[in-house]
Amino acid sequence: MDINTAYEMWSLQAKEDNDLVSELESIKGNEKEIHERFYTELKFGTAGLRGVIGAGTNRMNIYTVRRATQGLADFLNSKYENPSVAISYDSRIKADLFAREAARVLAANGVKAYISTELQPTPVVSYAVRELKTQAGIMVTASHNPAKYNGYKCYGSDGCQMTDKNANAVFEKIDELGYFGDDIKLIGFDEGIAGGMIEWISDDLYEKYLAKVQEQSVNPGVCKGSGLKVVYTPLNGAGNKLVRKVLSRIGVEDVVVVPEQEMPDGNFTTCPYPNPEIREALALGLELCEKEKPDLLLATDPDSDRVGIAVKTESGYRLMSGNETGIMLMNYILSCRKENGTLPENPVAVKTIVTSKLVEKVCEKYGCELKNVLTGFKYIGEQILLLEQKNEENRYVFGFEESYGYLAGTYVRDKDAVVASMLICEMAAYYRTKGKSLNDVMNELYDEFGYYYNKTDAFEFEGSEGMKKMADIMSSLRNSHPAEIAGFKVLTASDYLNSYTKDIVTGTEEAIDLPKSNVLSYSLEGGGAAIVRPSGTEPKIKVYITAVGTSEENAKTIAAGMTDSVVKTLGI
Repeated sequence: MDINTAYEMWSLQAKEDNDLVSELESIKGNEKEIHERFYTELKFGTAGLRGVIGAGTNRMNIYTVRRATQGLADFLNSKYENPSVAISYDSRIKADLFAREAARVLAANGVKAYISTELQPTPVVSYAVRELKTQAGIMVTASHNPAKYNGYKCYGSDGCQMTDKNANAVFEKIDELGYFGDDIKLIGFDEGIAGGMIEWISDDLYEKYLAKVQEQSVNPGVCKGSGLKVVYTPLNGAGNKLVRKVLSRIGVEDVVVVPEQEMPDGNFTTCPYPNPEIREALALGLELCEKEKPDLLLATDPDSDRVGIAVKTESGYRLMSGNETGIMLMNYILSCRKENGTLPENPVAVKTIVTSKLVEKVCEKYGCELKNVLTGFKYIGEQILLLEQKNEENRYVFGFEESYGYLAGTYVRDKDAVVASMLICEMAAYYRTKGKSLNDVMNELYDEFGYYYNKTDAFEFEGSEGMKKMADIMSSLRNSHPAEIAGFKVLTASDYLNSYTKDIVTGTEEAIDLPKSNVLSYSLEGGGAAIVRPSGTEPKIKVYITAVGTSEENAKTIAAGMTDSVVKTLGI
């Protein structure tokens, strides 16, 4: 179907949402705007759907949501008897509407839908899937994207994000469907409730979830009387209730919430890009810190699966990177659990391959096995599942990725900002009783192991020629590994597409037991590393640098030289 025919069809049939009716009418005769909305379809992958909210096949709306859900229902019915799905949503525009539309489609297809009564953090869906024993989960969220976006994230029966295999199978079902008419089965929401095919998730489930979060406490009771003070911002998202509730329960009594960012608001008017990795998103929180003088600032993203922090120093507030927060948490959990006698035999931690190598030093110190996995928290969840299948899930102590995602415990299989917020505050309170700030703790780790500095650069390649250039760069690098980077000898070269690690000195190779991925990684003398990978969603090559120096300034200088060397090698 050509673009104009698709536009005409939508103009005639997309009548159930007045916003879409108005939008379609407003672009009548505007070829550019029509093209943007209909030249392609939103693709369903392991992260589900994500796109700009609006009218058309290339937008998030009730019709694209219904179509995706019909495909999911067809997949579930082909695989299970009497399947069910857990559904929730965050503060995004139309998120509650999309969640209800998904429930209507599932119920019409004989798939029971359990839906949350109000917005909830993403990890709650992962927990609900496992607690309710559903075959899938849906979270309506666009994570930290700008306000104009929404999304639809799918989970498998294990509580992990859907695997590539299952996502592809769902996509094949979706691809067979139109957007209107008999292709999409639908019943009324109230009819679904009355018939028992749609059921509200009980508040008991959230209480059980919070109990599991609290079970991950390393030093229960340490927060009470510690004097810890926190400024918290949920960035107008879903973390507000549960994060504050768990902090209250562990004894963090002095919590000041950024008032402009307290209540749910999908427009994110005070932080257009609600990403705790970005300083601008924390501007109001940092401003409040100057007035309130807390020990730390805590910020969760809109679906509350990621958390960023800033910690008090003598000269102001220092934003901690995702790597630094994860390293401190890893050190805190391992050191305190060893001291308390609660560290399991043969403990296991997990990180992604682009996450700081300093974690290796911390794990080595406490005799903890560290597994490296591909980028994406689903691969951390997969490692927990593998342990569970061997009845060894109690060995798992912590997992994280550099993009501000953390998980202690095995009760969910996705990153969880609720448990991370609890542990960060507990950690800060614990060190406060020792006369230390988190700034002191991080500096001590750098003094002990060396200053590990991590930076990421992205290089764009536009158009079809750009895509070919990217492919040529990766092929050339794969066929001829560099002997050195910025004067540091390359010790090993790992090719995750061809699944091997080569020792450059001896020439021996070892197999990599991970899914194939177009990633090349180099470990260097002195502890540094460089990783090169094309983006899976944008025409970019990303370069991840780890530099090890004697100080921040020294490490940054080394990192700059490494970046220049890699860029020269790539011929960019």
